[in-house]
Amino acid sequence: MLVRYFAAARAAAGVEEEIHHLPEGTSLEALLEAALAVERPQPPEGTPALARIVARSSFLRNEVAVRDHSAPLGAEDVIDVLPPFAGG
Repeated sequence: MLVRYFAAARAAAGVEEEIHHLPEGTSLEALLEAALAVERPQPPEGTPALARIVARSSFLRNEVAVRDHSAPLGAEDVIDVLPPFAGG
């Protein structure tokens, strides 16, 4: 499963994207737990921790909004982590 981070999530994760090798049928919730378990460098000054950002983020699965975090994912799915954006 490919996880792509955007904006503040990218800064906190320290990478633009990463691959997680998890079993077919893994839930988004379990994928996010695995992503948060990765050891990461300290985020830049003023950037919240990734866990805090993920807790407030929206997610896309293959470019479609995900609301059910317990739904099973496919091994080839692409998950986008979209933190809240400012502006209007």
